[in-house]
Amino acid sequence: MADKTEKDKVWKRNEIESPCIQICVIHPEERICTGCLRSIDEITSWSKMSQEARTAVMDDLPARAPLLRKRRGGRAARTAR
Repeated sequence: MADKTEKDKVWKRNEIESPCIQICVIHPEERICTGCLRSIDEITSWSKMSQEARTAVMDDLPARAPLLRKRRGGRAARTAR
């Protein structure tokens, strides 16, 4: 049986952590998660991505936030349908 220190190394690898905040809702128009701002493809392939690919996604996330701040029209838009 490996000692506790060896087992803990698995959880302390030098990797970019997932940006997931456990609010997993895909925006119907933008097709990105409203919690972490990643696309479905990025979410599903995250564990297989290289460090460089993860860094690129993380660098792009702040630019995606304004996509979810657009108002969709509220009550006026719903009643106009």
